[in-house]
Amino acid sequence: MSFFSEAPDIPVTKTKSEIDATYRYWRLHLMIVSYIGYAVFYFTRKGFNFVMPEMLTDLGLEKADIGMMGTAFYLTYGISKFLSGVIGDRSNPRYFMGLGLIATGIVNIIFGMSSSVIMFVILWMINAFFQGWGWPPCAKILNTWYSRNERGLWWAIWNTSHNLGGALIPIIAGAVTLAWGWRYGMFVPGVIAVVIGIGLCFLLRDRPTSMGLPTVGEWRDDVAEKEHESTGVGLSTWEILKVYVFKNSIIWALAISYGLVYIIRTGINDWGNLYLTETHGYDLLEANTSVAFFEVGGFLGALFAGWGSDKFFKGNRTQMNIIYVVGIIAVALALWFVPSNDGFVMSALFFLMGFFIFGPQFLIAMAAAENSHKNAAGASTGFVSLFAYIGAAVAGLPLSLVIENFKWNGFFGTLFIISLACALLLILVYFLQRHRNKN
Repeated sequence: MSFFSEAPDIPVTKTKSEIDATYRYWRLHLMIVSYIGYAVFYFTRKGFNFVMPEMLTDLGLEKADIGMMGTAFYLTYGISKFLSGVIGDRSNPRYFMGLGLIATGIVNIIFGMSSSVIMFVILWMINAFFQGWGWPPCAKILNTWYSRNERGLWWAIWNTSHNLGGALIPIIAGAVTLAWGWRYGMFVPGVIAVVIGIGLCFLLRDRPTSMGLPTVGEWRDDVAEKEHESTGVGLSTWEILKVYVFKNSIIWALAISYGLVYIIRTGINDWGNLYLTETHGYDLLEANTSVAFFEVGGFLGALFAGWGSDKFFKGNRTQMNIIYVVGIIAVALALWFVPSNDGFVMSALFFLMGFFIFGPQFLIAMAAAENSHKNAAGASTGFVSLFAYIGAAVAGLPLSLVIENFKWNGFFGTLFIISLACALLLILVYFLQRHRNKN
């Protein structure tokens, strides 16, 4: 593990102009590199979903087989994300993220060579383990290179990497699958991941203090950020976890609401193309193209959510989360009851669902980092992500059983109830924060 150890701090010896120039360069550099890297993690995570209809036909698999793979993946990924978050807070992002991406690429290639359901499940769990190496390095970079009063917009910009990767992979996987078969739909994203992973090992860097720079709070003279940086200094990893994560009621409420958001997000993303092919008569490429608008909407929705939480609520993310969940409720009802088969209408509804889903999808994780210890960005976001991927696991086998027994009315009815529960939990978070601030 010493290979992954974070770079040591270097005393600040640069002049102010040198510090300013170095910060400006590396903030943009790290944003671009981590953005591309995390987008490609989505190639190796989501490619399977968009070759899945062809796999069902070619191998004679059942929906429950696919659901079992999804559940195994998300449970493993959630555990990995938390454990990797704890380790990632003390690790060098360049190697931790880069080697993780290389590993996921190799697993995708082997997956494309396989035909057994048991082998698919095992490989997808291994993929999930290494997928957990992608987020913690990015959380560490975002929490140490950008300060509190600007982080909403920067985090929102980075968060659109989900949407770039999520929008490109259905088109890439769908087109490759139609041309050469589903196995090549797994090979191509895997090769891309290996190449980009090698690049991450050379191009990423660790904290500003490891490059002879002051902390970002000191550099920007951000009072809230400096207070966050000075809180709980000198605590051990276990003390940070115990006080700032496990005994933090705000983190627990955020975690449960995050799980509910992920049931909706994963349900729409993983089952959306099958819904369109079975209910509206779309072919695979048409269905995947409509689902791609889910990610396009998420791209814009996340940007507006981050900017709005900085602009209108002074860095408090909860009010914006509540507004967005109300939008999720409205669009879930529209997807359920709108009878049109028109591609434009369906694409527009997937666009709107993505717009409202991806606000809380990243703001809840961001709120967890900001309501925890400064050096626990990976651990706190990993903890809420554990709940998120328990939610995503529910969108696998359990939701597949809902679809098989209650059809698509049961699917959308379930998502509607879950979105109502999520709104109530986020209102609870708002009151918990008010109570804490009064004390």
